[in-house]
Amino acid sequence: MKKTATWYGTVLLLLSLSLVTVLSGCSSKGDAAASGEAGGSRPAALKIKIADTNTNPVFRVAADKGFFKNHNIDAEIVTFASPAEGVNALFIKQVDVAYGADFPVLNAVSKGGYSIIASAGQATDQAAAAWKLYVRDEIQSAADLKGKNLSFIRGTFIPYLWDEYLKEQGIALSDVTLTGQGGFDEAFIALKQGDIDAAWVIGSALVDKLAALENVHELSDMSKTPVRLGMGIVSSDEFIAGNPDGIGNFLAAVDEASAYAQEHPEEVADLMYDEVKQPKENTLKDLPLNPWIIGFTPAAYDSLAGQKEYMIGAGIIEKDFDLKATINLEPLKKVLPDTVTYGE
Repeated sequence: MKKTATWYGTVLLLLSLSLVTVLSGCSSKGDAAASGEAGGSRPAALKIKIADTNTNPVFRVAADKGFFKNHNIDAEIVTFASPAEGVNALFIKQVDVAYGADFPVLNAVSKGGYSIIASAGQATDQAAAAWKLYVRDEIQSAADLKGKNLSFIRGTFIPYLWDEYLKEQGIALSDVTLTGQGGFDEAFIALKQGDIDAAWVIGSALVDKLAALENVHELSDMSKTPVRLGMGIVSSDEFIAGNPDGIGNFLAAVDEASAYAQEHPEEVADLMYDEVKQPKENTLKDLPLNPWIIGFTPAAYDSLAGQKEYMIGAGIIEKDFDLKATINLEPLKKVLPDTVTYGE
């Protein structure tokens, strides 16, 4: 009798252990399936190399404050001396996305294979006033610029600005010498040393340095000219086609970061000092002058169209092209439809 009881006990114990094992296995499979489903709900983050400069806080804010991460963007910021250099880096696939004034953006899309995905800046008088014209002291009026050596940053709109400014003063471009430079720091050194006679600059840190120089003074600013500067974001057609949702997410993150930057200037000033050593007071001065507003308006198109007309007329762009065909707003419309008023 004892043997029988022992046998039944053993059988029951084995059945219990088997049941526990089976349930455990089912639970593991269920957990794995749930985990797989959860993992499958969020695709891998899109890696984007972004062209930037040391004076623009927006992309750094997007990275530091988690806006890129929240929108599933794995961003790598690549710093250049000027936005124009960043746009040029698109051509050798050093970056995936770049921003710049109308001039370098149009230069890119005129080559084919690149499109404007949003505008970012406003062509306002306030923004224009941030561009300062510094000259050597022997130049007391615009008329004194005739025969002088004038600086421009290669690949930028500054030759156009010189043309418009001088035209209003009755001076032709052929009456001056234009000397190209790679960035504003190079222009500062050249003006300091007397290698050039005048330069257009932007950014309070640079303006403060120029204001402290002997034998140099501010003559004018861009708000006193007819030129107003648009700004666009551009990428290759290949990258846009391969990542339409990712481009939209990128733009949504940048939009949130630009709003955050305006609302938290002290934080942004600390960030810019920590990352690029820009003095905090300069960040606080520059931030409100030209806030990034992601979207695309009729004014943005008109700014591009006017600049394109000049560039073709001046032979900077050799072959005419269809501007409208180089504007791809579909990713922007999906994430920020209210910001696109062009084409309505």
